[in-house]
Parts: sequence; structure tokens; C-alpha cells
Amino acid sequence: MIHEPQVDHRELKTVHLTGELVIVGGGLAGTCAAITAARAGIRVVLIHDRPVLGGNASSEVRLWVLGATSHLGNNNRWAREGGVIDEILLENLFRNREGNPLMMDALLLEKVAAEPNITLLLNTAVYDLDKDGPDRIARVRGFCSQNSTRYEATGRFFCDASGDGIAGFLAGAAFRIGAEGRTEFGEGFAPRQPAHELLGHSLYFYSKDVGRPVKFVPPAFALDRIEKIPRYFDLNAQDFGCRLWWIEWGGRLDTVHDTEKIKWELWKVVYGVWNYIKNSGRFPEAETMTLEWVGTIPGKRESRRFEGDYILNQRDIVEQRVHEDAVSYGGWAVDLHPADGVFSEQPGCTQWHAKGVYQIPYRCLHARNLSNLFLAGRIISASHVAFGSTRVMGTCSHGAQAIAIAAAICVRRGLTPREVGAGAALTELQMQLLRAGQYIPEVALDDADDLTPRAQIRASSTCLLADLPAGADRLPLDTAWAMMLPLGAGPCPSFTFVADVARDTMAEFELGTAERRGNFTPDRTLARSSVAVSAGAGRTICVEFPVTIDEPRYGFVRLAPNPALQLHLSDQRLTGVLALTQDFNKAVGKSRVQSPPPEAGFDTFEYWLPQRRPRGKNLALAISPPLEAFGPGNLCNGINRPTTQPNAWVAGIGEKIGTLILEWPEPVTVSRVVLCFDTDFDHPLESVLMVHPESVMPFCVPHARVFEVDRRLLAEVRDNHHSQRTLTFAEPCRTRQLTIELDAPEGGAPIALFSVRCYA
Repeated sequence: MIHEPQVDHRELKTVHLTGELVIVGGGLAGTCAAITAARAGIRVVLIHDRPVLGGNASSEVRLWVLGATSHLGNNNRWAREGGVIDEILLENLFRNREGNPLMMDALLLEKVAAEPNITLLLNTAVYDLDKDGPDRIARVRGFCSQNSTRYEATGRFFCDASGDGIAGFLAGAAFRIGAEGRTEFGEGFAPRQPAHELLGHSLYFYSKDVGRPVKFVPPAFALDRIEKIPRYFDLNAQDFGCRLWWIEWGGRLDTVHDTEKIKWELWKVVYGVWNYIKNSGRFPEAETMTLEWVGTIPGKRESRRFEGDYILNQRDIVEQRVHEDAVSYGGWAVDLHPADGVFSEQPGCTQWHAKGVYQIPYRCLHARNLSNLFLAGRIISASHVAFGSTRVMGTCSHGAQAIAIAAAICVRRGLTPREVGAGAALTELQMQLLRAGQYIPEVALDDADDLTPRAQIRASSTCLLADLPAGADRLPLDTAWAMMLPLGAGPCPSFTFVADVARDTMAEFELGTAERRGNFTPDRTLARSSVAVSAGAGRTICVEFPVTIDEPRYGFVRLAPNPALQLHLSDQRLTGVLALTQDFNKAVGKSRVQSPPPEAGFDTFEYWLPQRRPRGKNLALAISPPLEAFGPGNLCNGINRPTTQPNAWVAGIGEKIGTLILEWPEPVTVSRVVLCFDTDFDHPLESVLMVHPESVMPFCVPHARVFEVDRRLLAEVRDNHHSQRTLTFAEPCRTRQLTIELDAPEGGAPIALFSVRCYA
């Protein structure tokens, strides 16, 4: 037993830890930063004030993860974030396509626990820190209420991923709260004068049908008059979880120090909403439903934003400005909410999109007046308007991964975060990020260590896209549709569609393309054509456009709505080829054309969107001459997703095992091969609540093998469902030739590979 006599005072047990990078905050951004930094070889202390990782993505809040894909609601094609966040979302899909938030918790804990370089502190809130100079943090202190222990974590570098910026705040970093005035950055969407207008917090709830009547007696604090909520007529018994994101409040308060007050108000609203659903008589289907779960901590959107060497603003997003130090990107709408939240008469949000994704510069990811503090997550250096886009978790996580690699470079080279943002260190940062599977718009991987560009690559076959054969399905042409196709430079090919025609009619076509290279907004019309079609089933409609394509780029072969036509659809899916419709997603848009007020500073343009699988089949068509965009030369261009072209080698349709032979003029030593697969970067992979149609992306190669010239197996990967896999040999191989075999995906998509990289 232990028996201690009475004393005047006792000190808490204190544990001292040391790391090369100390990360404060284990939301999704901090978690991805910790994993990335640990894999880069540096020691990490990850401090999180909650019992599980993930922040807003965890089971405590239950918000789905999204980023530049924006629910497939904008024109950002193949825009899902890469690297560790992609790895996590694909693994979550494989294990948990039903969207159970508890499974996401377990996955994040598993990923962190698997890294020996990470020391994880849960339930530990940072409350104080020391500095060893006016611009340097020396250590942070945290307290864990679960074990009554105080922790002191000393580090060379620190990353604040805490959401409210507790480390930056305590260290004296410059920050902002609220909205800048319109003139500071020339932002049309900003208020005319600076204002205390923030996005509020939300609490979600889950309901469950138990199959028998369930009564509900509301707690005394529940909102007594639901009419206080202007949108109460939008309520129904089916929506729950983050579909009720608009149950939001607190944007006129101090969203840091008033969080508990905001939470209580949201509890009042949630229980009042459920009382209304259960007891108003408007929803008889709710009789057998129970309130299964209500959030106990609010999901925060906005509080402090810290100042870096550059403040991202609305014009960076809309103009898609190019930054030399780009290390990440965004693509969510500029999505701002009324400060009065659920009690506002205004719509729950106002969302305006750019025509494509935009770069995020490294200068936004470290504090301008602290020499060893990185900024991650929603606190990065951005104006209030730009924050409306950068705040979502996919974007936050992607930028945090860049911070982790930068920290590793700082440790290895003895640099400060600011010094990594230029010269050879910046080039190394960008290349290491691209190596890790991340994507930086307009930056291609140029890897001096990769042996593949020195080899001649021969493929067993290559797709020449001559036709997408018709299947059994038909598509009434009640809205405009298009095939988005990778066209080569030179005369435009002809396109032949198949349709059932109810009566003699004219089919109206347009050929469009994106004005800006790499965008997927068809804002430039190259040609128009009208084709007479006679009534009958299975009619072919051939359209020719007498234009010359200036450079390889995506073309949009568009068909105007016509009630007399039913287009034949194809069951054939193909990497880098999509059918689009001129439509909008109600989750992130209001009409088929974005039409902002002129003074808002956004562009007017049409939305052209794919449909989610299992819908979203291609239009049946023939192309003459065939498209030659899928050759093995794409494997070395340094881009691992479709941009201006598919950027993939695609085998001949129907080939079951595809073969690549890499042959060098002189023997080389190879110890590992990195393969980058097509996991459909267009699919958003929302992490919770939404059910996905499959557990593995239908374009993904499931099995890959690497052989020596004598057919000796060097390495293989089975049951693959990830974007990037490293095949490490048991021992280095000295050879002039390697053979890579790839099995076709199940479901009929042809074998596709974005890149192969070989390292000594």
C-alpha cells in the first residue's frame, strides 16, 4: 500500500519529452503531419486534447472529410488530395464504405501507433509554453486529466494544428479574428469595412429507427419555439449528422473563449429540433425513431487565423495565381456563412467557386514572427474570405503534410522554416512531396534519383481510343451532356454517337475547352455544328468540327438538350475519360450556371459535372482517328493524375495482364520500385455518413509483380487498393531489364498506371 502523510502542497507528476517536431493538435491536419514527419525520419511528439484523433473528422463531431473535390459539385476534376490523407481515405473506404465514424477513429489511431517515431499524448491540453528567445518556442506544457500528469515537450520545431492556435497564441504570434475590409486585399466578397463576422460552430445528431414507437420528452433547456429558426420548414426526419450542418451558431461571439456558451445554445437547438420532429405531428414516420447520439463538443469552423509571410486572399483563389513556393492546393468553394447562424434570415451559406484548383504557397504555412513555428489546419495565413475555402479538412491535411516534410528538411539541413521557402531547399520540399504521392498544380516531379527515365519502356499493348461500345442503357437528353476527351494537337477527330430518335430532329453540338491550361471549365467554344437526324432506333450521329487543336488538351464534345433523342450509354469506363452533364449539386451550388453579383469578384461560368457511380456511365461513341493519349511515355512525365491529358499508360481494353518492360543501355542497380495507380481522384471519398458504391476504386490495379530478366520474382503487391505502393526487393538487383506485370481491375476498366519509378 501507499500511505503519504499530510503536506502543505504537492506537485503534479511531470513527464519530460523531446522531439524534433512537436505538434499541438491531433485533428486530421495534425495527424497527417505527424505520420508524414515520422515517415520522413524525424521524432515527433503529437499532443491532442481529445480522447481520439481526427478532430472534426472523429466520432466526437462526425463531419465528413472533403476538400477540392467539393462533393463532385464544381469543375475540379480529379482533384482529391494525395499523400497520407489519400492513403487514410482509401483505407477507410476499403474497411468502412458505410461511413461508420468509429471505424475512422480506429484507423487514425492505428496509423499513428504504427509509427515508432511518434509519441502520442491523448487527453492532453497544452496550456503554457517557454521561449528561449523572442522568436523561438523552447517547450510546451500540457496537462492530461485522465492520469493527472503534466507533460513538458521540448522541440526544435513546433507545429500548431490545434484549430484555435493555442501554441501560436501563447507564443505571441500575430493573428487575426473576423473579416478584413474589402480594400485590404481587393476582395469583392469581403464586407466594406472590417467586421467581427465569423463562421459559427455546429453540433450534429444521429437518429435511429428501432421499429417500435418511441416517445421523446425534451430536456427543460430545449428550444421551446422552433419558429425561432427561420429554416425550420427545411427540417425532416431523414436528415441527420452533418447533413444538418446549418444548425450553426456563435459567429458574433468570441469563438475561442465562448465555446462552452455556444455549445449550450446548440444543445438547446438540437433537442428543440428533435422535439419538433418527434412531437409536432408533421413527421408521422418519426414515431419509431429515437435520438441515438448528440455531439458533446461543437465542430468549430473559425477562430484565429495566424499571419505568415504571405496572406492568401480571394484573388489568389479566383485568379488561380501561380506561386513559386506552391506546396499544396485548394478547391473548395469560398464558403461563408451568416454570423447569426441558424437564427439568421439569410441562407445558411453563400458559396462561390473558382474555375479550377488554386495553389497554396509555403509562405502561408509558418508564422512570420516566430522562427520555429509552423501553421497547420484552419489557422494558416489566409484572409477571412480565403479561409472560407482553405478551412475544409482535405485541404488542411494536405497542407499539413507539406509542413511535415519541411520540418524534416529543417532538421536535416539546419534551416529555419522560412529558409526552406527558397532555392534548393524549396525544390527539395516540392520534390519530396511529389514523391510521397501529393499533388501540386503545375509542378511536375523531376526526380534525379529515378532510374526510369534512362530506360526504354515497352508495353504489351496501349489503348487507342477508337470507340466506347454501346450497352443496354439509354439516356434521355433532357439536359446538356458532354464527353470530356483527351485530344491531341492537330486536326480535331470526328465523333459518332448512337441514339434512339423519336422524330426527325436536329442534333446541336459544340466543341469546348478550358481557356486556362489544366482547368476543366469549358469556357472557350471552339466550334459549333448542327446535324440532321431521322427518326429510328440506334441511329448514328456523326459530328465533325473543322478546327485544329493547338496543344494536347481536354475537349468537351457537348450535346444540347433535345427531347427527341435518347443517347446510348457505354458500360466501358476508362482512366481519364468522363461523361459530364450541365447540372449542379444542391449541396454546393444553386443553379447550372454560377452567377455571382458583379461586385463579388467571382466568375460566371457553367457547371459541367460527372454523376457518381454506379451512375455516370460514358456516352457510347466512336472516334476517328482514334485518340493516342495513353502511351507508356506518360509514365515518366512526373504527374500522377489527369490534368491536361490522362498522364497514364493505359493498356488495350480487354487485356487481362499488362506488361511493361524497362530496358537500360547499361546495367543499373535497383532496390525498389514505386508504382502509382489510378484510384479515381475524382471520387470525393467522404469519410462518414455517405455510403460509397464500392470498397475499391474500379480503376485500381489489384495485383502487381516485378521480375528480373530471368523471370525471377523480385517483389509484388497483392490486394492493392491504394494510389501509390513501394515494392522493395529483398536485396538490390543489378540488371539491364525489369518486367512489371499488372492485373486488370475487376469490373472491366482497362489496366492503367500513372508512373513507375525505380531507385537504387
